[in-house]
Amino acid sequence: MKRAGIASALGLLAVFTAYAPAPAIAGPAPAPATTAAPSADCADQPAQARVRAGSHVIERNQPGAAQVAAMEKDFHDRISKLRKKHTAAITVRVHFHVVHGSAGNIPDATLNKQLDILNAAYKGSGVTFTLAEIKRTQNAAWFSDPEGNERQMKSALHTGNAQDLNFYTADLGSSLLGWATFPSSYRSQPAMDGVVVHYQSLPGGSLGNYNEGDTGTHEVGHWMGLYHTFQGGCSGEGDQVSDTPAEQSPASGCPTGRDTCSSAGADPIHNFMDYSYDACMTEFTSGQTQRMQAQWTAYRNA
Repeated sequence: MKRAGIASALGLLAVFTAYAPAPAIAGPAPAPATTAAPSADCADQPAQARVRAGSHVIERNQPGAAQVAAMEKDFHDRISKLRKKHTAAITVRVHFHVVHGSAGNIPDATLNKQLDILNAAYKGSGVTFTLAEIKRTQNAAWFSDPEGNERQMKSALHTGNAQDLNFYTADLGSSLLGWATFPSSYRSQPAMDGVVVHYQSLPGGSLGNYNEGDTGTHEVGHWMGLYHTFQGGCSGEGDQVSDTPAEQSPASGCPTGRDTCSSAGADPIHNFMDYSYDACMTEFTSGQTQRMQAQWTAYRNA
C-alpha cells in the first residue's frame, strides 16, 4: 500500500467535512527603493521547491521521513483539538512583491494574469485569490539572489497575517523555479511565510515549458499545505493524500502512462504538485482539496 496512515488522517479531516531553516544573510543589501509601475504594455519547517527538468539542483530542503512525521503529528494533534468547523470558502489576499534590478519589473497585466491562473487552477477547491496590492522594490542584490537574501528581503517586505499570501518574484537562476513555506511554519516565523517564484515563470515569461504561471500554482499548493505527489516515493505515507497514486520520482515533460510504482494507479503527471511541464498540469484531487481546507483551518484560520 502507498500510505499506512491515510485512514487516521482522513478520519481527522472528516471532523471538518461533516463536514525550511532560512539561509544566512549574505551581507548587507542596498536599501529598498519603491519604484513606479511599468507602463500598461525559511522557517522552522522545510520549504518546498520546484526545479526545471534535467537540472542537477538538489531539492531545496525537501523534507525527509522524520521531518514529515513531525509535521504530520503536529497537524493531527492541532486539528483534533479544534472545535470549530472549517468554512468551504477560503479567500486569500495576494500581495505581489515585484523585486527587480535592471530587469524583472514585470507589468501589472502579467501579475493579473498570474492571479487568473491561480483562480482557474483552484476553482472547485473552495479557494479564491483576490489582489491586495502590488509592491515594487528595486534591489539588485535581492533580485539576483533571493535565496541568499531571503530573510532580509522578507523581513523588509512581508505584510499581513496568516491569511495573506506574500508572493515574491525575482531571478532564481537557470534551474530553480520557486519555493514556498508550509502553513505550520507561520507560528514561529511569520515574516518568512510566502512563496518565491522565478519572474520568468509567470504567464508569458521566457522559461520554455514553465512559463504559463503554474510554478505559482505549484508553490501556492505547498503554502496551502500540500506535499509533492512523489513525496516518499513508492513506500510509506507519501503525500498524505489517498487519491494521488504513488510516484517514485518527479515527472518530466508530460509522460502519459508513466507508472513508477507497483501500487494501483499510473503516476499523477497531470497533478499540479508534480514536476510536469506547465501545459501538462491541470488538476488537484478531492483529497488534496480536503487537505488544503484542513491545513487552512489548523494553521491559517485558527
